[in-house]
Amino acid sequence: MSANSQSAVTPRWHAITEYTIDALQRSVLFCDVLRQRSQEYYRHKAMTIPHVLGFDLEIILDARNFQRPANFWLARIEPPAGVAIDPLKRPFVVFDPRAGQGPGIGGFKADSELGVAMKVGHTCYFVGFTPDPLPHQTIDDVMHAHGHFLEAVIARHAEAEGKPCIIGNCQAGWAVMMLAAVRPELFGPIIIAGTPLSFWAGLKGQNPSRYFGGMVGGSWLTALTSDMGGGKFDGGHLVSGFDNLDPANTLWSKYHHLWANIDTEAPRFLEFEKWWGGHVDLSAEEMQWIVDELFIGNRMATAELVSGDGTRIDLRNIRSPILCFCSEGDNITPPSQALGWICDLYSSDEDIFAAGQTIVYAIHESVGHLGIFVSGSVARKQHQEFSSNIDLIDILPPGLYEAVMTPKADDTMNPQWVEGDWLVRFEPRSLADVAAVVQPSLDDERRFATVKRVSDINLGFYRILLQPLVRAQARLVAAVSAQSNADVMEWLHRLTPAELPYHVFSELNPLMTTLADLAERVRKARKPVSDDNWLVKQQENYSGSVVAALDGFRDFRDGAIERCFMTFYGSPAVQAMAGLKTTDGPPRPHPGKTPESVARVERCMAENHGCIGEGGVHEAVVRSLVYISMGGGGVDERAFNALCEMRAEYSTLSLGSFKKTVREQFFALRLDQQAALDAIPAMLFVEIQSKDKALSVIHRVASAAGKLTAEQDRRLAVVEGLFAD
Repeated sequence: MSANSQSAVTPRWHAITEYTIDALQRSVLFCDVLRQRSQEYYRHKAMTIPHVLGFDLEIILDARNFQRPANFWLARIEPPAGVAIDPLKRPFVVFDPRAGQGPGIGGFKADSELGVAMKVGHTCYFVGFTPDPLPHQTIDDVMHAHGHFLEAVIARHAEAEGKPCIIGNCQAGWAVMMLAAVRPELFGPIIIAGTPLSFWAGLKGQNPSRYFGGMVGGSWLTALTSDMGGGKFDGGHLVSGFDNLDPANTLWSKYHHLWANIDTEAPRFLEFEKWWGGHVDLSAEEMQWIVDELFIGNRMATAELVSGDGTRIDLRNIRSPILCFCSEGDNITPPSQALGWICDLYSSDEDIFAAGQTIVYAIHESVGHLGIFVSGSVARKQHQEFSSNIDLIDILPPGLYEAVMTPKADDTMNPQWVEGDWLVRFEPRSLADVAAVVQPSLDDERRFATVKRVSDINLGFYRILLQPLVRAQARLVAAVSAQSNADVMEWLHRLTPAELPYHVFSELNPLMTTLADLAERVRKARKPVSDDNWLVKQQENYSGSVVAALDGFRDFRDGAIERCFMTFYGSPAVQAMAGLKTTDGPPRPHPGKTPESVARVERCMAENHGCIGEGGVHEAVVRSLVYISMGGGGVDERAFNALCEMRAEYSTLSLGSFKKTVREQFFALRLDQQAALDAIPAMLFVEIQSKDKALSVIHRVASAAGKLTAEQDRRLAVVEGLFAD
């Protein structure tokens, strides 16, 4: 061999040797991180009230001690050092999702929903839960407990301006909305993040999880799983369902990223896995109700749900502003499922105005489901702006709005009235705008209505034919030995895909006993591979090919499931056999104008029509500003902050009274705009000396957001003429 050949081979063998040593060391450290994950998992599981909150807390109420017990608790969050709380600001209450994982994700980091709310001076509370439900616990029991929690928070903040702002993450969002529909007097603004409310909605080729109930024949499998669990539904099954949506990440990417960056990635991996692996259970009654009434029945969006005391759960009864935050990158709760309930409940924009409901939506362009309430960048932008402008959201007139955020720049006009680094505008939208996002389909509704019929039939057969046998088997095991029954349940739990990895790498595995010492020796002798080693690039190429293969499998699987679902449940024969009438009308009732809603609208119109000519200079100013803002452009935070500054200077109106005034003047303009404008001079005559000052307030507030539109300019001129009269 020539000298040149030897010189070429030597570096290549050196690179192979270097990479091999590094890969072996990384593998040992990788296994040790998985061991640490299992150790932390069982330590966390042994806690009395496990959670992953990044803040200190004080337990205020424990619903396990209530007359109607439930496994929930209410805690006050201790603000971090250096954070000042304003006792007059409304409190925030964060409800975390109970969908397989434990509580705490809403306050996981300093930059979180809780963190940003405390930074702007709000007292924060958190609603969490214990891993095990109470025997035979129901959704009504949970609603009852949540109502007591909010009553306690309101009583502790009687001097605050406004009712508590409620944040519901994912599953907790629909629980919050149900309570708000039954007890609207307990709620200030409601923020629901990544929350499904219209469970049948979705786009073809994008949202495969909505087909699962139909592909397994309905909710009989839920009943079987709960019966096998001794009356409890293992939350690990829910986590596995989420994992299956993205097999590339579940089976490869997150582990490869840890292995490839083992020297720096372990703390972040362990921190997140502490929450993701903290599984919690639901009672059989709760899970069956959720699947039958929501996932498969989709009865919330059409006001068909009824609480235990017979109260209809109609989301149109909610009197607080509702802010729906969702993301295009969310494969668990896509925007169509987060916003579809609006199209289900209302047939026109006038219906929303008549109901007196304020609905705001914000759609992130890319963040995934967990990022909606975990990502620090989302917390520093969206959640910070929601918290900073919660009072503005609370006084928005009825209607549909989209929250539009633009970066605060050097040329931003009146920057002193902009909170944070982003400028927020709430721009008016129509029902057609929401329908363009949701893309409702009558054919899809017929398919999912057929799934509901088939599910009811299969569940009935299971309860008659199989459930007695399954429960008898459980009783037989319990009769032999109470301990053996618990052991069987525990082993079934350990064999679930969500639980097995923790058990394999736990200290129960004898191979793990020496791993910690070996990993420590590896850390002392660590020799990371150089960045320019050619095998590192080959490693990443191989990883990319694995991800591509798993993504291809996912796409093939999801496509096949969708085609099977569409073909089978779209068949007129199957729909007819399920008892679904083959007519052109919708297969489920849409609320429309119920006698109650018509009476409420007529009562509201009569009350507001009689108040058109009432009021003084304050009402005239608010009416004028609402009239100008209705000329287009939306509501800008700068205009609101300017108005608040002037309200503190010129007026003694509380925020609640101010909100009431805004709504009254909005309805006056909606009912009879010309009569409402004609009444302004008479309203000013009562306090003629304040007329010039009032007009200056209107000019300052109207111009706070910058140049007016042509229509707003025209309306301002109309107002000036009325003030001159």
